[in-house]
Amino acid sequence: MELATDCKSLTEVRNCIDELDREIIKLIGKRYSYVKRAADFKTDEQAVKAPERFKNMLQKRKDWATEENLNPDVIAKIYTDLVNYFIEEELTTWKQRK
Repeated sequence: MELATDCKSLTEVRNCIDELDREIIKLIGKRYSYVKRAADFKTDEQAVKAPERFKNMLQKRKDWATEENLNPDVIAKIYTDLVNYFIEEELTTWKQRK
């Protein structure tokens, strides 16, 4: 994939964005496989929800966003939605395996 500054048209920019979005979605899918695997190591619902881990994870993502000159609040919102979804999925997986 070319750099954004090398794109010569809006079509090229959009194609690169599509390619990036596809990679992001693949990575989210890979993350999901780890979430499901984590359920095997949890002993109770509180361990699945892990509120302290969630809080620390969210702060780290905000820090990373700041390092990348992104709005940390926007990144926190994205990760809050994503991780809340994954927690529900992990909880379902955990309940099925216990």
